[in-house]
Amino acid sequence: MMLSLETAPSTVAELPLFDGGPYPASVRSVGPLVTLFINRPDFFQVCRQHPEVALKVLAVVGKRLRQLVGLVEAMTFGSVTQRLARLLLEASREAGAVEFDLPYTHQEIASRLGTVREVVTRNLARFRAQGLIRLQGHRLTIEDRAGLEREQESEA
Repeated sequence: MMLSLETAPSTVAELPLFDGGPYPASVRSVGPLVTLFINRPDFFQVCRQHPEVALKVLAVVGKRLRQLVGLVEAMTFGSVTQRLARLLLEASREAGAVEFDLPYTHQEIASRLGTVREVVTRNLARFRAQGLIRLQGHRLTIEDRAGLEREQESEA
């Protein structure tokens, strides 16, 4: 299951810098990237010299924890249809528009929602048939925001 999709510039696996334990997830790249490794003693030295660095990293860890709790809640209490509607509404908010490029493939969406690609494709087709969205290639338009919000809240 995909917990998060990060884009550059970004950090991952910050937690072991603080507690020395293993990172509780795995990371996979979907394209070329440059990685940098910061060892714990060097990180502590930088934090002692620049305490604001530690505060910024803790803010990132806190944000990730909040997202993870939200994900666990959604997986526990929401259907795939609800989670997909929520994901589309969030993508629209992040884009600041009702028309935007869908930032994920159907497989990536399925991984984020804890399901399979076919279920995502079927639900997108249903949203399209209901007039909630228009999908042309990777371009998605939310045609009926209120309807999609109802899908997000439904008890299906």
